Amino acid sequence: MSKKITIYTSDTCGYCHLAKDYLTEKGLGFEEKNVSKDATARKELMEKGLMGVPIIMVDDEMIQGFDKNRLDELLK
Repeated sequence: MSKKITIYTSDTCGYCHLAKDYLTEKGLGFEEKNVSKDATARKELMEKGLMGVPIIMVDDEMIQGFDKNRLDELLK
């Protein structure tokens, strides 16, 4: 069963690029929501009390920042 992955990013976030590259290298599909370009995505994060990116959602689990170990754990 595949997991739904959503990543909130911004254009200037180096860790966002690392996270996207990591997911791509693992052959995992994901939905990107760029808060630099998408006001709705920015509002979604702010409503959750979050201001920083990357935020990676794996199904209903949230990872703040690019935590490769936690990401691997959730993707098992």
